[in-house]
Amino acid sequence: MQGPSIPWRPGRKDSDVSMCTPDGRLPDGAKEQSHLRAIFGRMGFDDREIVALSGAHALGRCHTDRSGFEGPWSFSPTVMSNDYYRLLLGEKWGFRKRAGKKWNGPRQYQDLSSKSLMMLPTDMALIKDKEFKKHVERYAKDDQVFFAEFRDVIVKLLELGVPFSTKEEERFTLKPSAA
Repeated sequence: MQGPSIPWRPGRKDSDVSMCTPDGRLPDGAKEQSHLRAIFGRMGFDDREIVALSGAHALGRCHTDRSGFEGPWSFSPTVMSNDYYRLLLGEKWGFRKRAGKKWNGPRQYQDLSSKSLMMLPTDMALIKDKEFKKHVERYAKDDQVFFAEFRDVIVKLLELGVPFSTKEEERFTLKPSAA
């Protein structure tokens, strides 16, 4: 897998389900930009960081049995790249339909050319909102800028609220594997 090297340090303690945060802490994929700002803003993330974190959608896919949404965001869902941003800007998107019928899952987009990729309303909000879009455009043009900014913001997210007994300088570096 390619992508950025991610600094990481142990120390976060997981707890049983009774200690988990209530629903609503993570974004609802069916909503738009004001929702993204509300969810991530209360954790101290700005627009640039919200767009960088959204780049994690370069990896993986949605599963109907988990979220109601279905499909991958990119043609290479096991490769960390800036394809997510390039596809957001470069493809034409429309609401998903199934075999000529309306999609009966939650509202999601599909690319009009291959009909094999999907985007959530929260993804499309990144190109509808001019403040978000300028970061999407930067990341689409330069994967190294995306990797650097993603690295910094994923560390911020992973360490948010964790009372570490180790110093930042003692982080390990998780490196991408060779292609």
